[in-house]
Amino acid sequence: MCFVDLETRHSTVSLGRVLRGVLGRHSQGVEGVRFGDLRIGSLLFADDVVLMASSDRDLQLSLDRFAAECEAVGMRISTSKSESMVLNRKRVECTLRILPQVEEFKYLGVLFTSEGRMEREIDRRIGAASAVMRTLHGSVVVKRELSRKAKLSIYQSIYVPALTYGHELWVMTERTRSRVQAAEMSFLRRVAGLSLRDRVRSSVIREELGVDPLLLRVERSQMRWLGHLVRMPPGRLPGEVFRARPTGRRPRGRPRTRWRDYVGGELSRVLIWDLLSASAAVLNNCEELPDVQGLHDDARRVHSDASDWLLYSHSVECNL
Repeated sequence: MCFVDLETRHSTVSLGRVLRGVLGRHSQGVEGVRFGDLRIGSLLFADDVVLMASSDRDLQLSLDRFAAECEAVGMRISTSKSESMVLNRKRVECTLRILPQVEEFKYLGVLFTSEGRMEREIDRRIGAASAVMRTLHGSVVVKRELSRKAKLSIYQSIYVPALTYGHELWVMTERTRSRVQAAEMSFLRRVAGLSLRDRVRSSVIREELGVDPLLLRVERSQMRWLGHLVRMPPGRLPGEVFRARPTGRRPRGRPRTRWRDYVGGELSRVLIWDLLSASAAVLNNCEELPDVQGLHDDARRVHSDASDWLLYSHSVECNL
């Protein structure tokens, strides 16, 4: 694949319109990548372009054709900012002219690696959140003149987005869950004026601050995105990729956990059970009906997303 950057004087709005026309003409005769019954030759978001092919020769042909179409409308590819990458578990050389080959590339704020794993991106998000906390430590996090409400507002609006950007597509292993929870509690523990030496449980700190577990928020968002994918109408690329059935054989060894298996299987069952259990516990122990209703609403939404997924999975199995 090629991550293409352009040298142009067009505004962002007009550039997107021009690029859609360029890619429309460019796609004619370009093989692209086969993904089940789909053929994907390029991706476009605003002015960020990705060209995709299954071989060096096809990718070079696609790049040459795209460069020619761009020059016809007064644009030129920036060779200093454009790069190529091969998605493969083993290192494979790409013999493209001009463009260098890299092992990782940041596209739309997310780090893509040649191995196709998300661990490096998750580590990068945790590092970005740590940098935010270091910047805010003296002026916000431990500042006594600032109220807890203000600190938690900054936590929700700055720290959490920096930590969880792009989390809808994470596969949460035990290591990932542990690291995300550690990053979450590193901020909240300081807001509460505590340290690890105080040996106070994370659940107690969250309850004192009135904050939901960050992992629960991540899992709810993942279930919400799963529901969007299942209900997405035909013709939308994310839904078509989600529904596609790739052909071929997996390499030898333990297969990686796919996102659809993680979100559509264990996560949906565990999350629904946790939400329903929490709402029942609140109902039995207090009389704050609005909070109970909120928990029931969350459980109902997650249940709806999971139900759509189960119905979709059943229909796919029946058609196989």
